[in-house]
Amino acid sequence: MFVDTAKIFIKAGDGGDGAVTFHREKYVASGGPDGGDGGRGGNIVFQADTNLSTLADFRYKRKYVAPKGENGRGGRCNGKKAPDLVIRVPMGTVVREAETGRILADISDREPVIVAKGGKGGWGNPHFATPTRQTPRFAKPGMPGEAYDVQLELKLLADVGIVGFPNVGKSTLISVVSEAKPIIGNYHFTTITPVLGVVRMGEGSSFVMADIPGLIEGANEGLGLGHQFLRHVERCRLLVHMVDVSGSEGRDPKEDFETINRELQKFNPELAERPMIVAGNKCDLTDDDKVEEFRQYVESRGYQFFPIMAAIAYETEPLLKAIQEQLSKLPPITRYEREEAPVMPVEDVQKQAVNITNHDGVYFVEGEWLLRVLRGINFDDSESLQYFQRVLIHSGVIEALKEAGIQEGDTVSMYDIEFEFVE
Repeated sequence: MFVDTAKIFIKAGDGGDGAVTFHREKYVASGGPDGGDGGRGGNIVFQADTNLSTLADFRYKRKYVAPKGENGRGGRCNGKKAPDLVIRVPMGTVVREAETGRILADISDREPVIVAKGGKGGWGNPHFATPTRQTPRFAKPGMPGEAYDVQLELKLLADVGIVGFPNVGKSTLISVVSEAKPIIGNYHFTTITPVLGVVRMGEGSSFVMADIPGLIEGANEGLGLGHQFLRHVERCRLLVHMVDVSGSEGRDPKEDFETINRELQKFNPELAERPMIVAGNKCDLTDDDKVEEFRQYVESRGYQFFPIMAAIAYETEPLLKAIQEQLSKLPPITRYEREEAPVMPVEDVQKQAVNITNHDGVYFVEGEWLLRVLRGINFDDSESLQYFQRVLIHSGVIEALKEAGIQEGDTVSMYDIEFEFVE
């Protein structure tokens, strides 16, 4: 079964905890704190696997959790970093955050992509030693790893997509111009999965063509089979719209042409602007006048038209040369960039609950919402820092710190950052 969407849960590993230990050695007085830092948690990494062609494996396993970093130990021994968890997916998989729909990664080449980062390891107690606090009996826990419910979508990486009604000859065309071997039959929906084929145009020149299963009217609303595969057309740089010019199934070729164009436009308006070449198939089943009439109809709308007989590869060469020429002028296949989480306007920040603990003048502030805010702050940027300060005020963190008894000059520790409290 061809599966091109899946929903899974991913969680990067938590960081290991820092250690609270003190140096103990004969004849060495007051050895001092020597607790090691925790190790970083494992990342969740997505990597393309050319041996995979569907997302079917994710029907059976839906939860992926990377290992936690090792805790710190005495003698200033830091914990080991946890290994990454690598999730292998087909080439062309887009990873989206399920809740918001924002793109987290586009797995369109062989480079591994970190989608969820492991938590940093906690600091051991030597980090908290000061001239006035020489025996700190506390350390930082590791930070939690990033976690997401993600939607996986497979969008085939093809230069050219062949679209059209069922049984117009799309599979026949790709079988005669490439080495692809789709199932071919004289009935609707013979092709039930997209088929990719490499078309070779001489030494060092080739392009990838995709046979998209037949569309029908209402495909964008879920009718027929083609609606399942419309997403695969989105990446194609060029569309070849194949039409049965003979009307062998009792349909009007002109109406077929307009119907498919409407379905593409309804699914994604950008597809209506995609470069398109029209191929009129089954020319041997009609007279030349009807072919010429359809040619004039198509060309009046600004499209190139090529009459072919796919079953015997008649006149397919001019079509392929026109495709090659068009592709040479077009930008490369669409790649989606990671979308950063939107920053909440300060005015929308509500009072938030935080957990504050005081250890020898160090105020530890924790809260799941606060961790999400911190991940979006760039502390090297003054505007980002000012935004963070305003968030602390509007959310009630500053007020909560004052209620906990903080004084000017005391240390505030929020996960992986520390600063002195200033009124």
